[in-house]
Amino acid sequence: MIFYALDTNIISYFLKNDMSVVQRINKERGNQNKIIIPPIAYFEIQNWLMKNNSKSKMTSFKKMYSEEGIGILDKDIFDIAAAEKVKLQAKGLNIEDSDLWIAAYCLKHELTLVTNNIKHFEHIPNLNIVNWKE
Repeated sequence: MIFYALDTNIISYFLKNDMSVVQRINKERGNQNKIIIPPIAYFEIQNWLMKNNSKSKMTSFKKMYSEEGIGILDKDIFDIAAAEKVKLQAKGLNIEDSDLWIAAYCLKHELTLVTNNIKHFEHIPNLNIVNWKE
């Protein structure tokens, strides 16, 4: 069984009915793989949906997270994120905090991150990343 965490952009593709993402999520569900929504991605999507008052997408998202599950943030994730940020800054690299928290969540739980923004995460060692939009 493979455990995947969906980045915010992949969830938004799903909510926009991007067939490549919808089909891939259905395929992974059919293969009994586990898909999880990181808590920061949940926050970002909720914010986007509320700001745009998108009731139909909100309904789809509620169905999605009730099926997939939402992760929980804890102190360890923030510790991992802080340590990774220091390492990246020492190399002159910067990453958005929300992306760093998603990456730390994946590292802690040994999840494969599904994203269409590989460049946002490629400098984080030991993070497994795949792109379902290729």
